[in-house]
Amino acid sequence: MPRVPRIAVVGSANVDLTTFTDRFPRPGETIFGREFHLGFGGKGANQAVAARLCGAEVSMIARLGDDLFGPATVQNFRSFGIDATHVHITPSVSSGVAPIFVDTAGQNRILVIKGANDRLLPADIDAASDVLASADFIVLQLEIPLDTVYYTLRFARERNVRTILNPAPGQPLDAREIANADYLIPNETEAEAITGIALEGLEGARACAAHLIGRGQPRVIVTLGANGALLATADGMRHIPAFPVDAFDSTGAGDAFIGSLACFLASGFDESEAISRANLYAALSTLSAGTQKSFVTLEKFEAEWEGKRRGRSVAVVRD
Repeated sequence: MPRVPRIAVVGSANVDLTTFTDRFPRPGETIFGREFHLGFGGKGANQAVAARLCGAEVSMIARLGDDLFGPATVQNFRSFGIDATHVHITPSVSSGVAPIFVDTAGQNRILVIKGANDRLLPADIDAASDVLASADFIVLQLEIPLDTVYYTLRFARERNVRTILNPAPGQPLDAREIANADYLIPNETEAEAITGIALEGLEGARACAAHLIGRGQPRVIVTLGANGALLATADGMRHIPAFPVDAFDSTGAGDAFIGSLACFLASGFDESEAISRANLYAALSTLSAGTQKSFVTLEKFEAEWEGKRRGRSVAVVRD
């Protein structure tokens, strides 16, 4: 790793309640699931853990509820070595939770209850200004109030701190506000929600990306799952292929991509290699169940990366 980057994540922290089932129930139907896992999640927290496991120094800015999940989530951050100084407990509010349902093909459906995540306000950004201003990258998502996201992007732009905005869950956004993000990284569904353009395959991704660049977005990366990722700038577009794996659970793969990419970019890798590395890191995360606990360490990642460079196939052994 060329250098140790500093990443600040402003975002959500949830507890994931994951059910594995052979199929999803129809309306009004009750069926038996196969397995149940409880784990720490939230897009912001997941991305923070991925960045940390990839070798970054990471600070988390978030809010939790004053329930059983709050202190446990703070301890989870600390167990990874993530700075939780600006993770605050909010009185009389629940922590965020995310019931997740995964079928036998590894596809997931997720319902997010925001809880205390909705109480992360611009005042919390000001309180963490020293940490944010010294970061190599600030990473944001949309499981916190939009006003806070926009405020943080303006804060970073004024201080020349690079930012990544993962616009998830997908929703219409203010084009002028999100243009403050150095990287806008939606998946296919989120790109459709932002642009209103139906996205079908790589050509659809190109159309969405061109639309966003035309609205003033400096850089757009559309993640395409098994089809890799599309990087778009005003100078052109580049498709970076994925690494095929036998996916077991795709939950959290997008977060693995975002967190690892922030680390790789801040470490000094050029964009193409950083995205290719993030593609591989995300692919490896699908080989095990869950979100944070499916993310691999830097040592495991580098072994797989070296294997890929030597022409060996990606391992599919599950922990």
